Amino acid sequence: MKFVVSSTELFARLSSVSRVISSKNTLPILDNFLFVLKDGVLTITATDLETTLSARLNIGEVQEEGEITIPAKLLVDSLKEFSDMPLTFITSENNSTIEITWLNGTAQLPFTPASDYPVAPSLSDIQTKLTIPAPSLLEGINRTLYATAEEELRPVMNGIFFDIDTEMSTLVASDAHKLVCYTRHDIKADNKSSFILPKKPATVLKNILAKAEEDVKVTFDNKNAYFEFETFVLVCRLVEGNYPAYKSVIPKNNINKMLISRQDLLNSTKRVAVCSNQASSQIKLKISGNQLIISAQDIDFSIAAHERLNCQYDGEEMEIGFKSTFLIEILSNMNSSDVSFEFSDPTRAALIIPSGSSDNNEEILALIMPMMLGA
Repeated sequence: MKFVVSSTELFARLSSVSRVISSKNTLPILDNFLFVLKDGVLTITATDLETTLSARLNIGEVQEEGEITIPAKLLVDSLKEFSDMPLTFITSENNSTIEITWLNGTAQLPFTPASDYPVAPSLSDIQTKLTIPAPSLLEGINRTLYATAEEELRPVMNGIFFDIDTEMSTLVASDAHKLVCYTRHDIKADNKSSFILPKKPATVLKNILAKAEEDVKVTFDNKNAYFEFETFVLVCRLVEGNYPAYKSVIPKNNINKMLISRQDLLNSTKRVAVCSNQASSQIKLKISGNQLIISAQDIDFSIAAHERLNCQYDGEEMEIGFKSTFLIEILSNMNSSDVSFEFSDPTRAALIIPSGSSDNNEEILALIMPMMLGA
């Protein structure tokens, strides 16, 4: 293998692909990048056996093609110190080293044959395909990823549920204390289908989609999914199992409704929550007329705080308790100026909906479970 490549372009691809590599790999070869140079294209791959990410890079000057694996950390650490300059990679089959040459220096790194590197799983003949605009997929992941769970006994809760329909698609995440639904009316498929995307590949997608502009081609079967866009291909094993019937837990006919500034409520909650009980993190919302009083106390340490906010409220006077950390998470992951709260009574889940969205194709709904006051 012999080729010349830009240091900055190569480092950018390596940085993206390296996110897949686990810090505790069971096989030593999983600590390596796979380099495949063919037809003027260098494909760089990393995998942890569950998630595989590949990135392509066009190489203008190729003298010899080939396939090798290179220690990932060693290569990334070497390249991060370079300014933009051409690098020449030359493999030496005699001593299993690859020589990297630049204007005024050289480095030698070990490599191993590519024959032992794991192959990404292929999809079955029964598969579903759809196309999602990159900004829409990024927004969906951003709005839901934080609400996923960390449960060993219920792994289906540890990912984002893609509920794909012929008229719309909804991304859902829940940890049983909070639930978020992000619906797009411009993402649809010919047939109703679904899959659960694990947290790690969702996080990898979140990072590399930030600079993507093209549509993402999504292909999946009952075990694996492919995400293809621009120079990247991400392959991941899906979470197997049935996602809970999330629509059934969303309360209907909530007669008590409050409209309030999202940022004011977020800031107020952060300030008051400092005085909440460390074990429960409970805050109390008392709503009457057009005023909201947020309060928290920790009797054991004789500390308390309360703050008054203006709001628009239509309903009966109510006192309801929430875990402050959950409320802060939900409010922090919305970007509207105002939010609408819908309540039925203090023992039932409350809905939080952004108010005044400018995107007609987008709907966001969050649900938060209440806490018994005094708990």
